[in-house]
Formats: sequence, structure tokens, C-alpha cells
Amino acid sequence: MDKKVELQVVNITNSQAQVGAFAMLLGEVGGERQLPIIIGPAEAQATALYLKGVKTPRPLTHDLFTTSLNALGTNLIRVLIYKAKEGIFYSYIYLKKDEEIIRIDARTSDAIALAVRADCPILIYDSILEQECLHMSSKKRIRSEETDNEEEEHDLPGATSRTLEEALEQAIKDENYELAARIRDQINSRNKNQ
Repeated sequence: MDKKVELQVVNITNSQAQVGAFAMLLGEVGGERQLPIIIGPAEAQATALYLKGVKTPRPLTHDLFTTSLNALGTNLIRVLIYKAKEGIFYSYIYLKKDEEIIRIDARTSDAIALAVRADCPILIYDSILEQECLHMSSKKRIRSEETDNEEEEHDLPGATSRTLEEALEQAIKDENYELAARIRDQINSRNKNQ
């Protein structure tokens, strides 16, 4: 059976791969692998506001859901990312009421927004993480202005598979996650069409 690995939210930024979307970067707890996931603006806002400790005047949807679960005597105990297909991640949320465990299918972005509120583990199967992840060294590197300019100059549409792999390695080395996600999406798209 595939072992499960715990993830944590590392960062949320604007996505350059999709207009109006955001990239959520999940990092392996106690490891170096990182998983970028494209999410919508509502889920990005809900997760980022909560992580920064910002209180909204009225409850957001994820706050309402969490409050409702608590009022019903139910706890969110874990999130599991159980599948990745064509750049889309599939997740379950696991709820516990008394001694009963209830599994519900959920969008990964919603599941994570709930998990941070419930302070419960976000899990993924090791094989999925290995297939979809970016490998990062534990050393922090400073990204130069030159790297920022290179990001704008990349001509990905005409790139060969080898060039794309090299560009992906460089983006990862420079900790340029938005570009790395864009390149990985193009590589996956090319692999799917072959």
C-alpha cells in the first residue's frame, strides 16, 4: 500500500499559468518536495486570510462550514489528496462524529482551506507527490532581478522537450514556482498528446 506523506501550505501567489488563478505551494513536512496547485481566487483569499490571522467582518464560506461542523459535533480530522489527473488534484475530507468516520469528496483547494482552519493534517500518497512534485534543496536561495527578467522572456511554445526540462530545472533552482508550474503544465500537455 502506498504510504501517505504530510504537506503544509508554504505560499500562495498569483498564477502566471492561468489568468485570475493562484498557485498554492504545498511543502512536504520534514522533506524537500513541494507541490504547486492552481486554485481559484476565493479559495486563495480564504486560505491566505486565515493563515495571516486576518479576521473578516462576516464569516467566509469555509469559516461557515467549519463552524457548522463544530455546532453539529463533527470534527475534520484529515484531508487526503488521493489522485492527480491532467493537472487536477482530487481530495477527500475525513470527518469524525462520535465513533463514525465520514469520507466526502472535495475540491483540493476547498479541502486545504478547511484543513488550515481545523489544524488537521493534509496528506497525499507518496507516489502522487513524487510524480507531481518539485524537488527543492533545504538551502534558501536569493532570486536575483535577472531571474525575474528571464521569466518574462521565456518562449515556451517553441521549446523542445529537452529545453523544457532544462528550463524547469532552472526555474526550480531559482525557486520560481509560477514559471516551474507553467513549464510542468506544458510538459504534461505534450506528454499527454504523444
